[in-house]
Amino acid sequence: MPSSARNRRKPAPVQQTDAADRSLDPAAREFEFSALDFERVRKLIYQHAGIALNDSKSNMVYSRLARRLRARGVRRFEDYLRLLETDHLGEREAFINSLTTNLTAFFRESHHFPILAERIKAVARQREAVLWCAAASTGEEPYSMAIAAMEALTSMTPRVRILASDIDTHVLAHASQGLYEASAVAKLDPDRLRRYFLRRTGADGDCYQVRPEVQALVTFRRINLLDGAWPVRGPLDAIFCRNVMIYFDKPTQRRVVERFVPLLAPGGLLFTGHSENLAYVRELVEPCGRTVYARVRSAGRPTE
Repeated sequence: MPSSARNRRKPAPVQQTDAADRSLDPAAREFEFSALDFERVRKLIYQHAGIALNDSKSNMVYSRLARRLRARGVRRFEDYLRLLETDHLGEREAFINSLTTNLTAFFRESHHFPILAERIKAVARQREAVLWCAAASTGEEPYSMAIAAMEALTSMTPRVRILASDIDTHVLAHASQGLYEASAVAKLDPDRLRRYFLRRTGADGDCYQVRPEVQALVTFRRINLLDGAWPVRGPLDAIFCRNVMIYFDKPTQRRVVERFVPLLAPGGLLFTGHSENLAYVRELVEPCGRTVYARVRSAGRPTE
């Protein structure tokens, strides 16, 4: 899913000459990869993660999954796909992890955070604010939400609880550590960096650890948005699901939004990515900012 630089597993640049790049030339491929194999991959990733791969993703799929064939000692894609279809050796989770794209940053789409801060301040006068980051990736987004809450309430222990989830177990393991290379925090305001991170020095240079107070606000959990039941209870004051639904087709997007809406508290907000327009579900949500939506009053009651 795309869910969520989750920490920047992009396809290798074309100018390099490693095994992943040679996959661009079918004649030079290590493994035979047919059009039928690609169609089976598309079917499986759509079935299990809701990701709709277009025709242009064939080379990307080969490059990423060839690593799994090597890891399993499998010589043919046909045999690997048989493993997936039976989930033999629990390979399906590794398959999903391989094909999810993880791009994120601290305070990405910064226009959302003042709106979130105002929502948190309004709620905190009466009770604890409860937030869900539904595509947590390597943790930059939920930690940004936590920092925004601390700043909004001028407290290192605000009345805020954040659930952070993702389909990719690898990125969740990274996120739970809260440890980032200097490049990941380079664009943060220096005062924020000093206040909310601890500088660490190691053999590979400086890195930055999210302070325990920030980490204490966030709970990480694997959640697949296509699962029949989510371990999430409302009412929620904000849901961040940004730059995820672009990987879903329209029917899947609608089903996800239909499930988000009843979880929102009155006045709760749904934040989406910069290219995710929910105009096609206006009977469920209405815009109240740039890629920010509120529940239409008649769309359903919040989950208790």
